[in-house]
Amino acid sequence: MSELLEKYDNWLKDDSDVAALVMRQWLVPVEGKDAVIFPPTYTLADTEAGERFNKGERIPGVYKGQKGPMGYNIDWFEDGTSVCQIDSVGSQANRMEPIFMREAYKELVPEVIIKAGDKEVNLLEAGHRAADAVVRFSDLREKLEEAFNAVRAGDATKLAKIAPTSLVFGVWDSRGTQVKLPRVVRSVIRAFKVRPLHRSAQYIPAIDYVGSGLLDAPGEKKQQDAMSELGLSHAPAPWSHGGVLVEQEIRRDAVLNVVALRALRAGRDADPLPLRRYILGLSLVAFTAPQETFLREGCQLVPDPDLPPEWWLVKHDGSREANFRLSGHQALEYARKVAEAFGVGPRKEATFHAEKAREELGQSKQERKKARRAKVSEVEANQ
Repeated sequence: MSELLEKYDNWLKDDSDVAALVMRQWLVPVEGKDAVIFPPTYTLADTEAGERFNKGERIPGVYKGQKGPMGYNIDWFEDGTSVCQIDSVGSQANRMEPIFMREAYKELVPEVIIKAGDKEVNLLEAGHRAADAVVRFSDLREKLEEAFNAVRAGDATKLAKIAPTSLVFGVWDSRGTQVKLPRVVRSVIRAFKVRPLHRSAQYIPAIDYVGSGLLDAPGEKKQQDAMSELGLSHAPAPWSHGGVLVEQEIRRDAVLNVVALRALRAGRDADPLPLRRYILGLSLVAFTAPQETFLREGCQLVPDPDLPPEWWLVKHDGSREANFRLSGHQALEYARKVAEAFGVGPRKEATFHAEKAREELGQSKQERKKARRAKVSEVEANQ
């Protein structure tokens, strides 16, 4: 047996004392540490903060949007500190997963392509992974239902052969079999102690269309709004979201949950080690591969050259080994070896069937719920 193949077996055996691999990485804006960055904005309609804002309360980081209050995800504390979400767990997973489409890593996972109309979707780009609507209404539905139900019965091998990244980044088949798997790799980026800013803008048309006699002056607000919408009139955008100043630090916290990994089984009598090695290999690659630095307009972050990342191997008793190091090259070398031993699933092509989606859309919410429950009960009764 190869030494490389067995390298992390002490993490993967049922009696292992390893709980997690943890990494903290400090990030800085490409413009410099004191630059303003733009977190994601969310609608606050129907939220407590949105209601307070609508009543006239000034809430830092909340702004008036076109469709109601919107703002950054910031938590404020009595001591004056704050935590701002820069990239959520789900968003980080969706950024990491497509790395397996890159030339260096694509041999590690099966390529699954779904044709939908004149578009082709790689399963690695589907937000809900193996539980995404694009595959649920495709030719792959039956095979994936079979794979999810096998997971329920204690065998994740079939899912690993079709959609192994669903095991790495977690999946919840909430609209089908109800099978839910936790994330093995979890990552999030937050900024600590922030100050929200505002910005204003004013669009000035190239020509004074009314003043030059090309268009009639608007008679009512509705006409004025239409002219602004079409770029034929001035359009002010005052006091909207202007990013945040970070007074403390921007940090990416990533965890490789070895306990969740060890929970994967390959059936009642089969050795789960090859499956666990394969998923660990993919997880280590996701952990160490160069990350996407451009999160959104106004938010491009790179590693802080003055503050190297910290790694810990955390044990069940709470002890932490701080000397663990793994390069991207070493992770890829291991991932290739264990993928070869496990056997990467074959390439698949499927077609999205709009008529199947229409059929379910034609049902009421209660009818869909009832059908799902009946199907799950039938499967559970036969397992």
